[in-house]
Amino acid sequence: MKPLSLLIETLIILGITIKNIEAERHNKKQKERNVTTQVSVNEIKQFLSHILDQRTLVKVKTKRENPIEKKKNQHKLKIKGIQNKDLSERNQNYLKKQAKKNFTDEGNQLFKMGIKILQQSKRQKQKAEAYILFAKAADMGNLKAMEKMADALLFGNFGMQNVTAAIQLYESLAKEGSCKAQNALGFLSSYGIGMEHNQAKALIYYTFGSAGGSMMSQMILGYRYLSGINVLQNCEVALNHYKKVADYIADKLEKSEGIPVEKVRLTERPENLSSNSEILDWDVYQYYKFLAERGDVQIQVSLGQLHLIGRKGLDQDYAKALYYFLKAAKAGSANAMAFIGKMYLEGNDAAPQNNITAFKYFSMAANKGNAIGLHGLGLLYFHGKGVPVNYAEALKYFQKAAEKGWPNAQFQLGFMYYSGSGVWKDYKLAFKYFYLASQSGQPLAIYYLAEMYATGTGVLRSCRTAVELYKGVCELGHWAEKFLTAYFAYKDGDIDSSLVQYALLAEMGYEVAQSNSAFILESKKAKIIEKEKMYPMAFLLWNRAAIQGNAFARIKIGDYYYYGYGTKKDYQTAATHYSIAADKHHSAQAMFNLAYMYEHGLGIAKDIHTARRLYDMAAQTSPDAHIPVLLALMKLETVLLQDTLFVNFIMRWKWIKLDNTLGPYWDLFGIGLILAALIFLLRNRYG
Repeated sequence: MKPLSLLIETLIILGITIKNIEAERHNKKQKERNVTTQVSVNEIKQFLSHILDQRTLVKVKTKRENPIEKKKNQHKLKIKGIQNKDLSERNQNYLKKQAKKNFTDEGNQLFKMGIKILQQSKRQKQKAEAYILFAKAADMGNLKAMEKMADALLFGNFGMQNVTAAIQLYESLAKEGSCKAQNALGFLSSYGIGMEHNQAKALIYYTFGSAGGSMMSQMILGYRYLSGINVLQNCEVALNHYKKVADYIADKLEKSEGIPVEKVRLTERPENLSSNSEILDWDVYQYYKFLAERGDVQIQVSLGQLHLIGRKGLDQDYAKALYYFLKAAKAGSANAMAFIGKMYLEGNDAAPQNNITAFKYFSMAANKGNAIGLHGLGLLYFHGKGVPVNYAEALKYFQKAAEKGWPNAQFQLGFMYYSGSGVWKDYKLAFKYFYLASQSGQPLAIYYLAEMYATGTGVLRSCRTAVELYKGVCELGHWAEKFLTAYFAYKDGDIDSSLVQYALLAEMGYEVAQSNSAFILESKKAKIIEKEKMYPMAFLLWNRAAIQGNAFARIKIGDYYYYGYGTKKDYQTAATHYSIAADKHHSAQAMFNLAYMYEHGLGIAKDIHTARRLYDMAAQTSPDAHIPVLLALMKLETVLLQDTLFVNFIMRWKWIKLDNTLGPYWDLFGIGLILAALIFLLRNRYG
């Protein structure tokens, strides 16, 4: 339990204990303990009175005994003494078990309280309070709380990263059969973070984690079998792993739409990450609030949507969402009316579930021809919420909304034809609508397309296509929330915490996380990985991202071969990777790099004309390439001019030499000789 002691000390040092709240909690717990103690004392009293009664009976009988029966009674007393001793031991064992149960129950209560605070909290200070409760519950032997604390130590929640302590805790949890601990140890072994870099061990840990029910381990194994990472590439095995995770995600998505997570690419804006459009800057948010209060309906609806699902780095806040939607609806916004209907249909703290109110707002929006409102009415008739189930009405509204391009309505149509709900089963139509919805990223549509490809229902079976689709669904899991925490950790300068979170996501097959992890590693700012391992690890991650279609990563692989970072210098292979990025991704940077290699004959035959053509293509592809291309072309023309002057000089030198040898009219003499030779040849031919 050394990690736990270290953890509690760390929490105290960080000063995140909230005294008033802790005092209240302490008083509350003290009362609970007093009740528990009283129960235990009463039980002890009962057992003691029972023992005393037995002893009293023995004494009474002893007084009445005659001398003849004394020996028999003594023998009986011995037996009863043994029985009383056994009873006492049993009572003590019972009390110990009861005390242990009370201790365990209190740990469970603390853990549940911590989870509740974590789910409802919006501020870091409140979340820190939840981890104090987890620490206490973990100290009482609560395994789930221990897992939470081990994760906090590994990922550096609230600045308390301690990989060594996390590993000790994970190892003890793994012995208890924790699949989460198995997964974490597999990840740490895979990267060599705090442990020996050992892919074989990592695979064993992931296998045990997967068998124990870890969704992360299932996803990691799926990615490994799909890509052939330290295992033989096997699409069917990958399909099996990904399907299990996708089924779990789809079940969650059917109950709610899920929260899309912004995946910020660190490679795009390394100098000024705060300007990234994926995350709403605080100043910009304040400006939007100002515009919303001034009556900008479009901004009101946008802010309502952001708060409804918690996007762009904003907290999910139903009260704020409803506030902005109501303002916009009052101004006549059909979208706002539809979203209010959606809130009442699903139900939340700000808008309790109410089918009648939902129907009212959906109808208001639908009357204005709004696709979301039409889809909402379709849902009410499809599920029979507030109105009788009517598949014909549902189909009508879904069709109207689908014609307006609303992906959720397209999915619902696909589902009706797929399941035969109110219509004849038609897999071709189902595929058509699922495909249309999937183009807008509708997750359940992607899931059902994967199901169709996996089973060959309505389409030709394709394992590879099914796996790719399942993978997309799996990447919508709650673990994707680490993208935001990793980004904010990076922005705050906590590089190690950011790297660990991105690296875990990279291990699960997220291309953006692979690029971000590689970017952090090659910056050499991380301290948890040895410097000599950084370039080889970054090279590996860039390669995985490149295989998944990242053009920037493909160029990076070319750079690593060109300069010999993390691998041997190989101009030919570098040129191959630049060619792929130029041809497949139309990358201006790749065209420029390839032109440079053609210009100097590095790894490929020197070809000035091809170099000039590639430079021109780079300038046409990207406006940012104009100046570098202009400078490169000026340099190229200078070289060509120098070469031309050199040739002219050589030729001139040769002419002068001939003048001195043959006289000033040697050229006329040469022409005469050529003419004589031609006349001779012609005579011989026609003679």
